[in-house]
Amino acid sequence: MVRHWMTLAGLAALAVSAPAAAQAPDYSEATVRSRAPQDEIIYFVLPDRFANGDPSNDRGGLKGDRLKTGFDPAHKGFFHGGDLKGLTQKLDYIQRLGVTAIWFAPIFQNKPVQGEPGQESAGYHGYWVTDFTRVDSHFGTNDEFRAFVDAAHARGIKVYMDIITNHTADVIYFRECVGQPVCAYRSKADYPYWTKGGLNGERINGGFEGDQVRTAENFARLTDPSYAYTPQLPRGEEQIKLPAWLNDPIHYHNRGNTSFYGEDSRYGDFVGLDDLMTESPRVVDGFIEIYASWIDRFGIDGFRIDTARHVNPEFWARFAPAMLERARAKGIPHFHIFGEVANDAMDPGYLAQHTRRDKLPAVLDFAFQAAVRDMLTGKAGTDLFAGLIAGDVLYEGGDATALTLPTFLGNHDMGRLGHMLDKAYPQASEEERLARMKLAHVLMMTARGVPTIYYGDEQGFTGDGNDQDAREDMFASRVASYNDNRLVGSAATTAAENFDPAHPLYALIAELAAIRKAHPRLRDGRTVLRHYGPKPGLLAFTRGADDGEEILVAVNTSDQPVSMNVEIGYRSRAFIGLAGNCPTSASAPGSVAIRLAPFGYAVCRATPID
Repeated sequence: MVRHWMTLAGLAALAVSAPAAAQAPDYSEATVRSRAPQDEIIYFVLPDRFANGDPSNDRGGLKGDRLKTGFDPAHKGFFHGGDLKGLTQKLDYIQRLGVTAIWFAPIFQNKPVQGEPGQESAGYHGYWVTDFTRVDSHFGTNDEFRAFVDAAHARGIKVYMDIITNHTADVIYFRECVGQPVCAYRSKADYPYWTKGGLNGERINGGFEGDQVRTAENFARLTDPSYAYTPQLPRGEEQIKLPAWLNDPIHYHNRGNTSFYGEDSRYGDFVGLDDLMTESPRVVDGFIEIYASWIDRFGIDGFRIDTARHVNPEFWARFAPAMLERARAKGIPHFHIFGEVANDAMDPGYLAQHTRRDKLPAVLDFAFQAAVRDMLTGKAGTDLFAGLIAGDVLYEGGDATALTLPTFLGNHDMGRLGHMLDKAYPQASEEERLARMKLAHVLMMTARGVPTIYYGDEQGFTGDGNDQDAREDMFASRVASYNDNRLVGSAATTAAENFDPAHPLYALIAELAAIRKAHPRLRDGRTVLRHYGPKPGLLAFTRGADDGEEILVAVNTSDQPVSMNVEIGYRSRAFIGLAGNCPTSASAPGSVAIRLAPFGYAVCRATPID
């Protein structure tokens, strides 16, 4: 027998923990900081695109046109006006979604505008840093950041900063490349540290033993940075970076642009961004000082590390432990560090090497995103999810580490899942579009890992692709290419603000968040695959031990109904429906009948035999 259970989150929580539901939340510092990383639900937001609480800082205190101030709310590549005050004012909206941690794009002072003539854009995203010690003036002040952190903490919401160590803003230019659109990468073999401008150049940097000897004594002998190109600083920008040591070209690789392949993946400039010499102890120590200061001053709760795979592993082996130690000294025992190791494939091994070799505590789970994307766009069967879970043993710490990996459906770089689904199924009805997006969120909120919601997904944002095309405004937008998008689950457009708690995706996420909070097994229970196959269809797994109280999750990734028996734990005899269509009882010891509509789902709590 299958019964459609009411899925209101409050009723679900009441069914299993009525006393707890009656208690007021405990947002004391000790309680909040005692939560492990897997206990969180993360909301990732670009402050510039979220809410404008103070229009007086829209131009960052600068004067002139958009090429001076970086502000043009009608252009997708410039500042739009969102800021820390706006983010603080919208904490009610974020909290009601069920979020327990906010990760935001970098807020450090950026170079306002970069790019070749005709190709300029602004640092609204935060990744072109000039001053690592303060908040960008477009977003507010350090005091306003402190007010935001304090307001979030008062609600039991942790704060994760997005940090960068791979590069700074594009300030250094190379004399040999003036007037050229691209400065090609020059390798260490063709342009070694010991000759000026190539193998036949004059001898320089005598006694330097190479960048693999990472001692202060060795790097003190690296005094001339012109081994590949001749670095120059523009007039008026010689001291633009803070801390001041960042202005010295000796602390950069100075080898030209990366192709994101081979040696230049770690040594090359990202589209001209100044690539730091992270092998140097001075650079390592400098960044430990920079980011420890943000922990000391503001009591933040974690770091997402940008471009982690483009930095040498030895850097992370020193940096990550130093941050964890500083956080513990500040009374933050569960400081969460997760690196961005971007990858388009469902390949846990590629990600896991950065937890083993690089010693990063966790990484963003690009493999999870690839699995959900490929299953829901019809490229793969549900066995892809089985491969994802099988790969958990590869991470340093195995399954325990896999629990802490932030999982996500899309982001500001790769684009939104809604757009990916629309490309795969351009003729899909509105009902189907919403059903697929709901299914994706059910998977993310019930699978192992830390669910990470990309801002706007809860309002059905789709975007038009990746990068700038996936960074819409939550407040009323003036960008034409955003405002013509067809949102999922709503007749609204981005031309008006989108903070609707009645949106079906917002309501579903809030419901699932309450269920996840009420059931520890969804946060730290082991995953047991119960059914999967080589085509779209049924995926079933349980969370928790085989003690009769496991939680069964079943989803149908196909456009046809499914009906079949699924293995469960022997002691699981009856079920309480938490979300979707759940059976009321087992068919026999160790077996339950699952019946799901197209794109249907069931989240069911087992109860044991008496």
